[in-house]
Amino acid sequence: MIVNPGDVNLQQLLEQAQLMQQQLANAQQELTDAEIEGSAGGGLVVATVNGSGELLELKISPNVIDAADPKETADTVADLVIAAVRDAVRAASDLQQEKLGPLAQGLGGGGLQLPGF
Repeated sequence: MIVNPGDVNLQQLLEQAQLMQQQLANAQQELTDAEIEGSAGGGLVVATVNGSGELLELKISPNVIDAADPKETADTVADLVIAAVRDAVRAASDLQQEKLGPLAQGLGGGGLQLPGF
């Protein structure tokens, strides 16, 4: 099949690709800058991650510590930390979908197919 050069506006296609690249870069920066909290035990443990799911901060309330039973306390704290981090990472994943989902659909479903997306 021979494509008539008049059928494809390369300049418009290039501009569209550059716009989508800029939108993707902006969305990725927003995710990097975002701070999302997850918690467990009614706020006894709070994990903060960025939009990429990277753990930034972990707060453990002194109220979770039972000096009379250090083994049970350690097990409880470990379980609460895991739950809080999972909660934060799930929220970060939701934010990723919100920010990047429309861009991924545009890349794959709009007739413009870029490698790696």
